[in-house]
Amino acid sequence: MIELPRTQALRCFITVAREGTVSRAAAMLKLTQPAVSLQLKALEESTGLQLFNRTPAGFTLTEAGAALLPLAHRAVAAASDFKAMADSLNEAQRGTLRVGTILDPEFTRLGPFVRSLAMSSQRTEVFLRHGVSDDVLAQIGRGELDVGYYVDATPQDQLVHHSFTERTIADGRYQLAPLLCYDYRVIAPIAWRDRVMGKGWVELAELPWLATPPHSGHRRLLDDIFRPLGALPKRIGYTDQEEAMIDFVESGLCLSLARDNVLAPRMARPHQFVVADKVKLTCDLSFASLAARRQEPVIAHAFASVRAVWNIKPAIAGAGPTRTRKVAKNV
Repeated sequence: MIELPRTQALRCFITVAREGTVSRAAAMLKLTQPAVSLQLKALEESTGLQLFNRTPAGFTLTEAGAALLPLAHRAVAAASDFKAMADSLNEAQRGTLRVGTILDPEFTRLGPFVRSLAMSSQRTEVFLRHGVSDDVLAQIGRGELDVGYYVDATPQDQLVHHSFTERTIADGRYQLAPLLCYDYRVIAPIAWRDRVMGKGWVELAELPWLATPPHSGHRRLLDDIFRPLGALPKRIGYTDQEEAMIDFVESGLCLSLARDNVLAPRMARPHQFVVADKVKLTCDLSFASLAARRQEPVIAHAFASVRAVWNIKPAIAGAGPTRTRKVAKNV
């Protein structure tokens, strides 16, 4: 039984038939002349037919070659159509994912997450949009983002033994997969030591605080603490950059929240701030989507990938906490 010829051999056959010489065909195909000659020889051997008359003036088709030439054209065209369809189907399987990012990429492990998606069998194409927590969640709600990172206070029932099982917020509208439990500390100008050490939230509410964006996690976390106390604190200055927040505090103007891992390098060198000793905010960094979309293939794959990056194993019902609490400075 004669095997079907390779597409490359058929292309050489067609091109030599058109150009009349091996040298011109090789140039057109960007191959060497010996390579073209070998393809023709293999084609003739596999068919058992002489396809060309070889003369000093060049190559002319034999009767058998002329009969097979139209079929060779159709076979090459069919091979091209096959490849185009396969490429199209392959591209259709390639998902796209719009991700809302917050904080700094190192803290959220954004690089390893994006790489894991790009290198997976689904080869997900990722589009990133940076913002603040509440804006990211709102854009997920409007369908402008598929998933995103979000910061909120760790639920009270998980403060001692933190379970990294998924949970919902906003009456079940959003699905959160906690990735990291960490602390925000309250920092104050060094001259305000006596005004903050040993003080609770009630006393700290009387002092000026640095303003952050209205839809930021900082603003929401503090408002959720101070509003039940009767009034929001006076806010001065404004920044959305965490390093700049520490600079504001060191200037002697106000209080601010600061992540443990942002404070650590600043505290390792001379600094002009103190860390309040009686208060802190324990928070979750989570990965979020609409609950109704959680099981969509691309989103489910994104959740699995981000949990793998953070080495979080799927929780088993009734198994208790999946891992113990870890603060950001130990990441």
